[in-house]
Amino acid sequence: MDGLDVNVPQQLDAERDDREDRVERRPVALPSLHLRVSERKLLLALVDLLIVNAALIVALALRTPFTVSGRTLLLNAKWFVTLGVVWILWAHVFDAYDLARAASAVYGVRSAASAALTTFVTYTLIPWFTPALQSRLLLLLFAGMAVAGVAAWRFAYATLFIQPWFKQRALLVGAGWAGRTLVSALQRMPDGVPNPFRGTGYDIVGFVDDNPDYRGVRIKQVPVVGDSASLVALAEELQVDQVILAITHRHAISQELFDALLRCRELGFRVVTMSKLYERLLGRVPVEHIGRDLPMVVRMEEACGDRLYDALKRISDLMMALAGLAAMGVLTPFIVLGNALTSPGPLFYRQRRVGRGGQTFEMLKFRTMVTHAEQVGGAVWACRGDERVTPLGHLLRPTRLDELPQCWNVLRGHMSVIGPRPERPEFVERLAEDLPFYRARHAVRPGITGWAQVHVDYGQSVQEAKVKLEYDLYYVKHAGPFLDLRILLKTIPVMVERKGF
Repeated sequence: MDGLDVNVPQQLDAERDDREDRVERRPVALPSLHLRVSERKLLLALVDLLIVNAALIVALALRTPFTVSGRTLLLNAKWFVTLGVVWILWAHVFDAYDLARAASAVYGVRSAASAALTTFVTYTLIPWFTPALQSRLLLLLFAGMAVAGVAAWRFAYATLFIQPWFKQRALLVGAGWAGRTLVSALQRMPDGVPNPFRGTGYDIVGFVDDNPDYRGVRIKQVPVVGDSASLVALAEELQVDQVILAITHRHAISQELFDALLRCRELGFRVVTMSKLYERLLGRVPVEHIGRDLPMVVRMEEACGDRLYDALKRISDLMMALAGLAAMGVLTPFIVLGNALTSPGPLFYRQRRVGRGGQTFEMLKFRTMVTHAEQVGGAVWACRGDERVTPLGHLLRPTRLDELPQCWNVLRGHMSVIGPRPERPEFVERLAEDLPFYRARHAVRPGITGWAQVHVDYGQSVQEAKVKLEYDLYYVKHAGPFLDLRILLKTIPVMVERKGF
């Protein structure tokens, strides 16, 4: 018993009483609208739908015998349901629900107004499900009110909903590599959009870290405000909404920190891991920050609709592949002529690629590079301004039309329309050594388009391949009809805006 401090129980009782007193003395929090990510997207969608449907109702009421009443709205519900479906589809095409873009007045207004105008044009071309829109003034009223209304709402959102009252306050536990990666991702500026911090609705008020060297310093413009012993007190004092655990190897968490996290949850603060938040905000799996957390990479549970989804996806693959082959038949004579005039050689390019289960297959594409392009330097990644690309290739590659022959691979079952881009065996061996979980992307059929393809260009380095892998693993984990539809819709602007190379 020597050396035992008999005052320890009294000290623990005193500390417990102090914590209880502090909780009791905590001021009553005023109501707030610290909107979560899902709530922000839902708010944007609901107001958008309200505005475009209101524009249609007002235009009909002003220029037709249509009377606004519950009965008439119910009898003509198909008009408004159709309008809502068309709006949602085009809104996703124009990234109207990308929160980083929505938080910028310029990008938010531009994307929403473009979606509204395209929705109007599409809607007027749908028979039976839409009212007769024959009057020019009626069309002008409908289009003008829809576009102006949505643009005004998006401007108001970008101006008002970035204010502190609407932002979630968060403490980041861990100022190391994982924590800094998350802050950098939140501060990233995609395509020139200013301050995506506002878009996600997160305000990182401080780091919590036990490293004494970090005490009182600022990391990525975020202050280190204390250690794990003061986590609960800091969460209360700073009135945070969420505590984010940014520690890759969570088995190394001390008991003191573990107890503090549980206490935070007990007090009503939401607790989430950095990897989960990163995935939800960016649509990517942070492969370098999940340790050996296998559920972060693969879907562990089986859903009752998995077999049905697989069957429906295969049927849709066959239908789209046949349509693609028909389109290829129309384009082929022109491509043959273009190659003959500018770069004589084979029409198709055949290349070994790695598919589902790690099995290799021969992928077919229209040739867009000079013949024998790799005889000197061997296998290398394609890049912008690649001198090996033929004159016709400069047209086919940006529009992704060179991918059409892959419909034959889809028909044979080697590929799907949607999935991770198949990579060359020589690159797979290298990337599997450098990037964790790389082979997990082979759990599904590779695709002509995919979640990674609509977000980033062709990878030109191991680092860019890592970003693509993060998108691919997100797809492998969350593959389903809704995500497939989002990918198809996002493929349209990729082709129209010629984002390939």
